[in-house]
Amino acid sequence: MNKKEKVQFVINTLDKLYPTVPIPLHHKDAYTLLVAVLLSAQCTDKRVNEVTPSLFELADNPHDMVKLSVDQIREIIKPCGLSPTKSKAIFGLSNILIDKYKGEVPESFEELEELPGVGHKTASVVMSQAFGHPAFPVDTHIHRLMYRWSLSNGKSVEQTEKDAKRLFPREIWNKLHLQIIYYGREYSPARGFKKENAPIEKVIGSREKKK
Repeated sequence: MNKKEKVQFVINTLDKLYPTVPIPLHHKDAYTLLVAVLLSAQCTDKRVNEVTPSLFELADNPHDMVKLSVDQIREIIKPCGLSPTKSKAIFGLSNILIDKYKGEVPESFEELEELPGVGHKTASVVMSQAFGHPAFPVDTHIHRLMYRWSLSNGKSVEQTEKDAKRLFPREIWNKLHLQIIYYGREYSPARGFKKENAPIEKVIGSREKKK
């Protein structure tokens, strides 16, 4: 099976398994999504979804967020880990949104990536899931699976993103990156992976990193 056939098989299989893909992080708008994605760094989506209701009950917009202290934010988000850094970032970006963008989340990669605590992946998620712009945020699942499927060399997240954008049609990026995440969790985990249980790998093969 050549690379083009592999890509088509991946697309077809994921469409059958996940015809609809809900966004894993609970949110109501671009701001609450931005905060949730920031919190998800080195933390599971499940844990983020357990923490954000308490935070958003007090502050679901930048104006209310800056009324809280960094310490108050840190105490609420502590279960997500890295709370000293994340609380400062949430407080800082909320101030910038008020001062520079009238309290709205900017709709561009460049402006998003200038905000504290917001890297390219976070910006990509917001651009894709909040604003509908084609983007391909690469998380650990996508990075692992693109290598496992021999569609990327696994050297860096940046390279994986370039390869994914080159191989998959632009119009399906926003849906596909979520489908791959769901597939990675359900069928192709990092630990305890069994090729015979994975509908994609048992057809196209799997490549594992050397221990």
